[in-house]
Amino acid sequence: QEAIDAVRMTLVGLADAGSDGVRRTGDLGADVLVRHIIGLDPTRRGIAIADHVEAGMRLAFCRRNAQAARADLMRICAEIREELEPEEQTLAVARAVAAGEAEAAPHPARRIAGAVYVSCSGRGGPHFGAPGAELQIVRHALGDVPLVGFFAAGEIARHHLYGYTGVLTVFTAD
Repeated sequence: QEAIDAVRMTLVGLADAGSDGVRRTGDLGADVLVRHIIGLDPTRRGIAIADHVEAGMRLAFCRRNAQAARADLMRICAEIREELEPEEQTLAVARAVAAGEAEAAPHPARRIAGAVYVSCSGRGGPHFGAPGAELQIVRHALGDVPLVGFFAAGEIARHHLYGYTGVLTVFTAD
């Protein structure tokens, strides 16, 4: 029973051939698809995965890690906020602020107008310690902006249907 429980807790990260999706232990790239192990074949010494696997794809066994998920969510939120509303000022803005000719504020054309956060139902809530914990992290990182979130059984980003992840879409005011 212990071995069966260990397999049930193990997931598979799949990356396309030639991608750098599986970089090192604990570091899966953005294009890695996390899927369930749905069967074992002891006769052929194989596993069945809940996705189509192409020859040459890279595979990594992984487990859910609440601490890593929280750190990654905080990192990506901070990166998005910094990209859209940088804390650094250009030299011209710094001079204007020093001369009292401008206010120290993010460029209004890049201000965050709102955001939508979609979290995997398999990772939200209890995985982060409390209901709404993920949204609290996002709100803290993005500031007081309109924010809505919901759980899904698959998260769409770029050209993939992901699992066990969160997808944050941020809208800016022009």
